[in-house]
Amino acid sequence: MRMLNIPFDTTDWQQVESTEHAGATGMAYWRTREFSGIRVRMVEYTPGYLADHWCTKGHILLCLEGELETELADGRKFVLTPGVSYQVADQAEAHRSSTTKGARLFIVD
Repeated sequence: MRMLNIPFDTTDWQQVESTEHAGATGMAYWRTREFSGIRVRMVEYTPGYLADHWCTKGHILLCLEGELETELADGRKFVLTPGVSYQVADQAEAHRSSTTKGARLFIVD
């Protein structure tokens, strides 16, 4: 990832409009900003959320609140709690997320 042509700025995430994204179960609420092709998001998953697809996009993801389970297509599972992150490259390993308790995440992709 190359970060070019992004002047210094701050983001008050409460001022960024939220969009709804339904999962197979539960909802995801995204607050999204774009910076020269880099998407930066604050994401909240409701309790009981399960992604409706296997994702192959690369991300850097930090769990801020709650608990997130990420399953890889090969069956491995990882639990993220506040302060724990993961990183994966584009097309590297298909993954999908779920949460029983709900989670708030900061994601760069």
